[in-house]
Amino acid sequence: MAEEKSSESLWHGRFAGGPAEALMAYTASLPFDRRLWEVDIRGSKAHVRGLGRAGVLSTAEVEVVLDALDKVHGEFASGTFEFHEGDEDIHTAVERRVTEIAGDAGARLHTARSRNDQVATDLRLWTKGAITEVASGVINLQRVLLDRARQAGDAYLPGYTHLQRAQPVMLAHHLLAHAWSLHRDLDRLVDAYHRLDVSPLGAGALAGTSIAIDPVTTAEDLGFASTFANSLDAVSDRDFVAETLFALSLIGIHLSRIGEEWVLWTSEEFGFARLDDAYATGSSMLPQKKNADIAELARGKSGRLIGNLTGLLATLKALPLAYNRDLQEDKEPLFDSVEQTVLALAAIAGMIGTAEFDTERMAACADAELLVATDLAEHLVRNGVPFRQAHAQVGQLVRRHLSGEANLRDLAVAEIGSDCAAYFESGGATKMRTSPGGAGPSPVVVQIDAFAAAFAESVTRLDGLG
Repeated sequence: MAEEKSSESLWHGRFAGGPAEALMAYTASLPFDRRLWEVDIRGSKAHVRGLGRAGVLSTAEVEVVLDALDKVHGEFASGTFEFHEGDEDIHTAVERRVTEIAGDAGARLHTARSRNDQVATDLRLWTKGAITEVASGVINLQRVLLDRARQAGDAYLPGYTHLQRAQPVMLAHHLLAHAWSLHRDLDRLVDAYHRLDVSPLGAGALAGTSIAIDPVTTAEDLGFASTFANSLDAVSDRDFVAETLFALSLIGIHLSRIGEEWVLWTSEEFGFARLDDAYATGSSMLPQKKNADIAELARGKSGRLIGNLTGLLATLKALPLAYNRDLQEDKEPLFDSVEQTVLALAAIAGMIGTAEFDTERMAACADAELLVATDLAEHLVRNGVPFRQAHAQVGQLVRRHLSGEANLRDLAVAEIGSDCAAYFESGGATKMRTSPGGAGPSPVVVQIDAFAAAFAESVTRLDGLG
């Protein structure tokens, strides 16, 4: 884009000379905040209409400035907007261009407004849209997990604790465990959305204004649920950014956990799943390789999301009221975390949605004799043996089996009873998981219906965010 030198800054009246090049280079935010152009124009339009209602701008001036803002919008949308060297941020650039187009009427655009409440308004508007986009990605991944759970049928696999085989679980149960964690993520996003849905416009630099503006009407114009109660808090509050970053970080942690499992599941050692070629990469040197790069990056990028959160918290921890330039550091971590989370959700949804499960391999691993141990102990409990004694008795059978005396099935039948043999049949132990919310076939059928209902409610909630 063409660049020109700007002859004066927004504060040129107070200063005898122009800003130093080093100052502009260090303080400029345009390289990253230019993505706020659309919400900045929306906010400016609402402000102009508010100035018209307050009698600061005539009806004709309101129309002139709104037309100028529409023209600027068109230039951004078409990629023809030209930034100038003096445009330190997107707000400066938009106002400068509006003034070029609208003249004196455009020069009145910033009446009763500071960049402090302008920036806060823009960022809240942008974050509302970003949360909606992320929530849509969460919904999409939940849909994939629900579909794959329904498709899983009677498939089962080992469940793990400490990465050691523990008890068999239905594949659908395992997939829905991740879907439920994403359900909580969606709750957090929706809650954060409602808490940030407050307009700061009208707070001014820190203390409001003597101009007879109406922040409530302007908030309604912009689609905010409410307006600020305290002007100092309005321009300094970045709780909504920190809260959004936390929600994104926890989503990243949940995606990282999925990633770790899929790295394992798609390895030759586990062999539980095979990735579609479109969602895997190869090696520049090893022709046989098929790598789960999406899963690995889900692990790696979670640290980046956590870093964005902790970095902002460190920035906020000692700021006095009201606005401080430190708050410029709120945007880059937010923009980055939103972008990376949206990309991750889409990639992981595609990876899981197109993968092929090796259910025979899963079943073979889940039918290992040792995974029946808990069922043997519970069999004894149902026949009146205290659990600690049952646990010790089965532990002795396991030790005798591992020492090579006999297989666990034969030992159990001989020591506990012939009806224990059913537990060692293919899928036998899986069927024993009958408690509500458990991993066996019967409770999983109920769970699928329960999650489908929760999912439908989540879709409705997302639609409600607009």
